[in-house]
Amino acid sequence: MNNYGRGYKIFTVFNTLFMLFIAVVMLFPYLNILATAFNEGADAARGGITIFPRVFTLENFKVILSGAAFKRALGISVTRVIVGVIMGLMVQFSCAYALTRQTFWGKGFITKLFAVVMFFNAGMIPTYVLYSEINLLNSFWVYILPTLFSFYNIVIIRTFMQSTIPISLEESALIDGANEIVIFFKIILPLSKPILATMALWIMVAHWNDWTTTLYYIRKPDLFTLQYIMMQVVKESERTQKTRHQCPFLHHSIS
Repeated sequence: MNNYGRGYKIFTVFNTLFMLFIAVVMLFPYLNILATAFNEGADAARGGITIFPRVFTLENFKVILSGAAFKRALGISVTRVIVGVIMGLMVQFSCAYALTRQTFWGKGFITKLFAVVMFFNAGMIPTYVLYSEINLLNSFWVYILPTLFSFYNIVIIRTFMQSTIPISLEESALIDGANEIVIFFKIILPLSKPILATMALWIMVAHWNDWTTTLYYIRKPDLFTLQYIMMQVVKESERTQKTRHQCPFLHHSIS
């Protein structure tokens, strides 16, 4: 019993130290970014910031938050997330519900076709040409329409419906005179709240983190997202630091 107690204590100590090490490794990049954000710009360009700012300032946030471009980009990003989540859930849950119907003719073929499309796509250039032909370039809807359908999400939703919602509930509703629309909104959706919340979170994060769509398909500054603006700020900071490292005499002249 004593040996077991001693071994357990040793395991607990090592496990705690290991978890602390993992936490430090995971938190360091975030603390470094936070320290750089609160550091004076010219000093931060020299590099060497760890987890504490050398020259503390709030001027960086004042400049960014007071800019009209930032406020406009924030509005575009928030609008994109709200519209994208609502419309994405509508499309994906509707498709998943249709694929659970036993009377859906050609369901197997359509499922296989969607699976092939999920793994193989035309590529960037054909996609750009397609968006150009349907007038999605420099349009807010380029953020929404191409992201509405996700077969991966649909498969997860369909699996949840088939495994957790008894078919007897739908049969009872049909006997009582309910149609497919009533069953979907009165039975399926209320019982699918867990997967509904999960899919909403996934879609929200995908929309919020995406900046490549703006890079590829948007040229109007009025439609830039917050993530694209932040990416430009980060790239500009990296270019400045790279220039200073390549030309050290600039640092001495400024100093």
